Amino acid sequence: MRMRLQKSMKPTLALLCVAGLLAGASLAEAQAATPKRSSSKSGASLHRTKSSRKSHRRERGQKVPAPDRISEIQKALAKDGSFTGTPNGKWDAATAEATKKFQESHGLNPTGKLDAKTLQQLGLGSQTAGVAPPLAPVSSTATIAPAPTARRQQ
Repeated sequence: MRMRLQKSMKPTLALLCVAGLLAGASLAEAQAATPKRSSSKSGASLHRTKSSRKSHRRERGQKVPAPDRISEIQKALAKDGSFTGTPNGKWDAATAEATKKFQESHGLNPTGKLDAKTLQQLGLGSQTAGVAPPLAPVSSTATIAPAPTARRQQ
């Protein structure tokens, strides 16, 4: 019985080895025929994953105000007397210096950069900006627990 098993194992192993070599060769041939994309990252895979998509991600950092908003800020700074130029909608050195001057005169951190407290002092921010941490959004699907009912005494 052992001899018969050994005789049948040799051809089976040989067939498996040949099949493995053929499969590996065809896979390498298929990979060589596939056009490769150039990527800035070395070793990047051809398939994109959900984590590499940027369309749904929120970009970090502060956004630059629109030119209309910058003009509005420059007008508020001019009204205060900190900005002496004409509002042009560009955040230039004169605007940054006027912002710094405004911040110093109003007891704020004089960075020359816009923040919630500076906008609030200029009269351009919201009533809650820079005062307290933001509140969690209220979900429209949230269930409201019923008010407790008074227990009747008997």
